[in-house]
Amino acid sequence: MPESSSSISATVFGWSGRHTLILAVIVLATAGVLHQAGRVLWCACGLAVPWSWDIWSPHNSQHLLDPYFFSHVLHGLLFYAALHLVVRVLSPADRFCIAVVLESAWEILENSPVIIDRYRDNTIALGYTGDSIANSITDIAACAIGFLLAWRFPVRRAVALFAVTETVMALTIRDNLLLNILMLIWPLDAVKQWQTGL
Repeated sequence: MPESSSSISATVFGWSGRHTLILAVIVLATAGVLHQAGRVLWCACGLAVPWSWDIWSPHNSQHLLDPYFFSHVLHGLLFYAALHLVVRVLSPADRFCIAVVLESAWEILENSPVIIDRYRDNTIALGYTGDSIANSITDIAACAIGFLLAWRFPVRRAVALFAVTETVMALTIRDNLLLNILMLIWPLDAVKQWQTGL
């Protein structure tokens, strides 16, 4: 009996039960660290709505989905490209786990007081208080999705996805991954004024 396409893909990707265990440990450990750091599980509002699309709202980064979900998908694209170049000898599944570790580390760092204060002082996230644990886990899942898309897509399609996502985010919320990195590392008043509509 011929193998199904999903089992063939899993074989090519190199996925095994060990990777499933590693992934579970990473996600649970990240949730535990965030809980110890005082992050709430879910939005303090208690609403069961899974998304919040208003970046100016106190609900931003508190539900499962928000506009920055798409930036985390782009993290996955970038991690795939970087790991493909640096540790090509590893299987895609091993690189996938490394990408999830990197994204989890970012989620922990992003929710540290120093980065929260940096966001509040230098970006348009004026009222940012950190992510909920649920939002952070969804961001990790978004990165995983981005990695898998990059693995499946030809390079041109992955680059196009990155460019389109960045453009749509810039036009709709006046923020995106590249602007976010710029404003964290080297804040520019002109960019902040444009982002806030001043």
